[in-house]
Amino acid sequence: MKSGRSPDRRRSRPPPEARPPGRAFAFPGGLPSGDARPRILEVNADPRVRVAAANLRDLGGPTVADGRRVRAGRLFRSGHLADLSPEERATVDGLGLRTIVDLRRPAEAQARPTPDLDGTEVVALSVSSDDNEFAVAANSMVDPSADPQGIDYVAAYFRDLAVDRVDRYRPVLRVVIDPDRHPVLFHCTAGKDRTGVVASILLRLLGASDDDVAADYLLSNEVRRPMIETLEVDHRRRIADHLGVDEADVPDDRMATSQALLWCHVDYLEALFAGIDERYGSWTTFVADGLGLGDDQLSTFRSAVLS
Repeated sequence: MKSGRSPDRRRSRPPPEARPPGRAFAFPGGLPSGDARPRILEVNADPRVRVAAANLRDLGGPTVADGRRVRAGRLFRSGHLADLSPEERATVDGLGLRTIVDLRRPAEAQARPTPDLDGTEVVALSVSSDDNEFAVAANSMVDPSADPQGIDYVAAYFRDLAVDRVDRYRPVLRVVIDPDRHPVLFHCTAGKDRTGVVASILLRLLGASDDDVAADYLLSNEVRRPMIETLEVDHRRRIADHLGVDEADVPDDRMATSQALLWCHVDYLEALFAGIDERYGSWTTFVADGLGLGDDQLSTFRSAVLS
């Protein structure tokens, strides 16, 4: 029975995205600096963030291994674009997109359709399997009979990509690296997990450092922070309703599942690249055998995107 007392533990915690001290990325390229937290920023002042509400960002900016920089205005990432305001729609129109790659399941795309943009082709390439692992984790958060799933569960999803889902990402990468498709935007629903995988692979293909790959991935935490904190409150309420407890008494492991699903964690990138290294032995082999990308394709892509 709920007590009705004030849920003084309701306030959201800081994002738990940083690795504990002493834990390292499994990236073949080396260790990140510091704890790889996203910097706290005013997202509207960050030139990469074009439409904060849609988590729409430009991948341009990082300096890569050969000293060149990723050009702005070529590669964009976002969440779904179904709820754009007129002003946000004008911003997206102004990007001059040739291609939008939709990474979502057909049902997701139908529920939140991508708007028609003049001169823009929408390419639907779902990278999701038939089993919705995130729905399973979300159910474990509220089901009294289930063991709540946390960071390790979601990290396993990222780790398994190299074995179970690379065939779904292969056609996506082939489209996105094609300069004739640029400017190109790729997106899923929230613009953090499936989209984050594609963005991380792209930045690695361009020669970006591990730090820059992580910074781009974790930037979703800052861009989406107001939404995430609202959703955490909603999750706490839903868990309390399902368990029949006061919101202040929601178990920590249930809220840990919420945080695992809502926030980007460095653990997920670590799992992604560790899985690639374990399956293929090296990044170079993954690019050639897993993604099926040749040197000529990569050279053309880099020439178009780096300056």
